[in-house]
Amino acid sequence: MARDGTGGGPRPDGGAAARRAALDAGVRLIDTADCYQWHADELGHNERLVARALAAYGSGADDVLVATKGGRGRPGDGTWTVHGDPRHLRRAAEASAARLGVAAIGLYQLHKPDPAVPFADSVGALRDLADAGTIRMVGLSNVDPDQIRTAREILGPRLVSVQNRFSPAHPTTRDTLDLCTALGLAFLPWSPLGGISVSAVDDPGTTTPPPDTPFHALARDRGVSPQQICLAWHLALSPVVIPIPGARRPASIRDSAAAARLTLSQAELARLSPGT
Repeated sequence: MARDGTGGGPRPDGGAAARRAALDAGVRLIDTADCYQWHADELGHNERLVARALAAYGSGADDVLVATKGGRGRPGDGTWTVHGDPRHLRRAAEASAARLGVAAIGLYQLHKPDPAVPFADSVGALRDLADAGTIRMVGLSNVDPDQIRTAREILGPRLVSVQNRFSPAHPTTRDTLDLCTALGLAFLPWSPLGGISVSAVDDPGTTTPPPDTPFHALARDRGVSPQQICLAWHLALSPVVIPIPGARRPASIRDSAAAARLTLSQAELARLSPGT
């Protein structure tokens, strides 16, 4: 469970160390996107870094699932664009496969529905990519329950995951998590540490959360980081949850990976989620 960050992330040297630490720690899902980049003109920048890291790791990375996304752009002025046209998605997926050095992308995700394109048309392009063997499994990102149901009808068992923003500070997509649990789809919360750590998607003026949340208090009691407590909380919400925290430093990714071995009691979970 690791996210290969968005633009403004680590330079290649530091990022290489973090990726190596993730693999050494047993992380076997790496999430990226064609628009995750250092500069505006570097489409596919992070996909190339992931491919380089896996190649350097050798056969020990054979079981790593790389998930990438298509359908968004970053023109360099701080904005994001959306491109859900089927022709664009087909070209984007083929280009991502080439950059990752694979015959078929393990998990390809629609980055965001395009309001200018019928959702069913965008999803149909992913179905066609799966039929053609360009991608093996399909995921969705930034979608609502109705869109998940529509995609399920179009894709059937090829739809395996949903990636939405969800965290202690952003719980409003809990309905999509619950639907994924009912349907047996993996739920990949992005920015899962919101409210515990400052996220790359927070407003520029966002300050570090105060160290007096229930997550910080329990972390002090357990002698671990509040980030580790937060990720363990995510994992306890449903067996389909796979958090994808970003990390720039090897120490951070090792700490995040350790959350998989941290079990929270029902009493501790009640402290973190009162009334649920």
